[in-house]
Amino acid sequence: MLESVSSNALSSALDGLALRQRVIASNIANVNTPGYTAKRVLFEDALAQSVENGDGNVTAVTARSLEPTRLDGNNVNLDTETLSNVDTVLRFQFASQAIGGQFSALRTAMRTN
Repeated sequence: MLESVSSNALSSALDGLALRQRVIASNIANVNTPGYTAKRVLFEDALAQSVENGDGNVTAVTARSLEPTRLDGNNVNLDTETLSNVDTVLRFQFASQAIGGQFSALRTAMRTN
């Protein structure tokens, strides 16, 4: 079970979501930095493909945001970052609970044998 596709996928998702949290924090910290280009973390499509292929292991990648820039060359949108942060926190909580449930099931199985 520790090396199952679902365990690998949940672990990859947690890593990707943690990276996304750090990137969102960096974007927000640079909201007023002239020339700063917001970054985005991408991993969901690769993760879905990896699960479909029976693996579940992916590494999140960071890409530059293609959103339009302001006159100062910065393209951080505080509303977008805030919504992305809320979404990321909820997804992280869900994935954490799911992986916790897997470990709980494993502990139960080990106790009954």
